[in-house]
Amino acid sequence: MPKEMREKFLNAKHWQIFLITFAIPFFLQIIMVPVLLLTEIPSIMLFVMPVVVLLYLGSFMGWVWSMAIGFHDQIPLNVILSVKRFKYFFFFPVIYLPLLVVAIIYFAGYLAGSGAAPTFFSIGLLFTVITPLHLFSMFCMFYCLYFVSKTIKTVELQREVTFSDYAGEFFLLWFYPVGVWFIQPKVNELTKKNKLI
Repeated sequence: MPKEMREKFLNAKHWQIFLITFAIPFFLQIIMVPVLLLTEIPSIMLFVMPVVVLLYLGSFMGWVWSMAIGFHDQIPLNVILSVKRFKYFFFFPVIYLPLLVVAIIYFAGYLAGSGAAPTFFSIGLLFTVITPLHLFSMFCMFYCLYFVSKTIKTVELQREVTFSDYAGEFFLLWFYPVGVWFIQPKVNELTKKNKLI
């Protein structure tokens, strides 16, 4: 992510982060239900839902990336937080989730076009492949939340921190539609204090 974009996330107000990471994608989903029911054209959902997923994923992960990478240089030298590991765990869901959406669209389109019903074997195969990937993607997301919350608290306190120090930040990031109202003002303050703008 370019430095200018990262700075925009770090300097954004809480309501701006809330809008792009939650409100707009949620609003688009709410609009799509009546449109689908009125038009009875499921292909509309197949084209719009990937856009909603990518909008949500791009904005939320952009915010997470900005905090993790933007504050990493402000961590004291005696504290070790592996950015390389964070990047591995960050990019797995960023690549996996759009591929999953494309695969589901392709599978649904194939079934709709051929008129075939999914077989027990095809559904079993799909779940056998997707389940471990999905579980690992969830682990990656939790690791990213852990890394960002620990980074924020380490920069704030300028010392090695334990989970009890950053548990609040972790759970606020996990439940980000509420947490963004508390996390982003702290991010703004740390950005200004550490002259990251």
